[in-house]
Amino acid sequence: MVFSNPDRFDPLLDQFAEKGREMSIYHPTGRVLAVLEMLQAHGRMRGDELAERLEVDARTIRRYVTILRDLGIPVEVERGRYGAYHVRPGFKLPPLLLTEGEALAVVCALLSAQRLALETTDTQQALDKINRMLPATAREMARALDDVAEFAFTIPNQEASVVPTHLGAVIQAIRQRRRINVRYAAWSGEITERIVDPYRAVCRNGRWYLVGHCHLRDALRVLRLDHMQAVTLTHQLFTPQPVDALAEVERAIARTPQRWEFHVRLDLPPQVARERVPATLAALEEAPEGVIMHGYVDNLAWLASVLAGLGCGLAVIDPPELRDALLTLADHIRRIAIAPETPGAVTP
Repeated sequence: MVFSNPDRFDPLLDQFAEKGREMSIYHPTGRVLAVLEMLQAHGRMRGDELAERLEVDARTIRRYVTILRDLGIPVEVERGRYGAYHVRPGFKLPPLLLTEGEALAVVCALLSAQRLALETTDTQQALDKINRMLPATAREMARALDDVAEFAFTIPNQEASVVPTHLGAVIQAIRQRRRINVRYAAWSGEITERIVDPYRAVCRNGRWYLVGHCHLRDALRVLRLDHMQAVTLTHQLFTPQPVDALAEVERAIARTPQRWEFHVRLDLPPQVARERVPATLAALEEAPEGVIMHGYVDNLAWLASVLAGLGCGLAVIDPPELRDALLTLADHIRRIAIAPETPGAVTP
């Protein structure tokens, strides 16, 4: 990504900061900047139009224009009955000065807000303003991600980071339908070289995944981008296949090995089990005796509490230690239930 030279705009930004301190005392800063925003968006506006939109009088608009001109912004005034204001052609405010990683974070935040049903007029206008201030390369990344990526959020995750150049290469490969060569570090520590047909990217809770056909395994695979040590585009093209990328990611999360592997039989109809058990927690398999829930966890005590909250009969197949965790939880709940109430006591 190419970013603007910050030295070029430092004096103008300093003037904005100084004038902003003055305006915070004497003038509504937001309205002054709103005048500039409207002039940049519409090109030419009469004073009465600006006054009506900002709910002020024409004299106040003239004062706002004077402030902008004092800042060095070339707002031109056309005199006469049909006079108007416009910003001199060719003038643009400097784009946001962002590092590559910061630009990626802003782009993801913009797309995330759009995915979270924030469809109010104010929200969309705010997103449009931020988008216009981004460097051109960041705007292009936003358009590319909008085409090839999916976003899902349940809880924030600050653990994983992605190399922006790796994400950029993956996004480019998906759009151009080009295979990639990936050096990949698996959870076990094994490092492999893989040729992958990249179908779709998924950002889930801040962590990035690639869903595609792995030629090393000759199967559909989900790869975490923060496990990619190198990504190289090849000149080989591929034909993308339809895939429910988010569902594949959630199934892969449930299959990721952890300290304990568990198998539990649930006394629930399959449809009800799918509604109660998150896809990222475990895989569900229909069996004659019920639904078998199997997956991996690091903490059996936590799994015991989840099982207790399912509200159904169940049987632990393995590991035996999970039965002990359920008994410990049951004893804890029993002690809470029979404990005498102490006035003023606060249960930890």
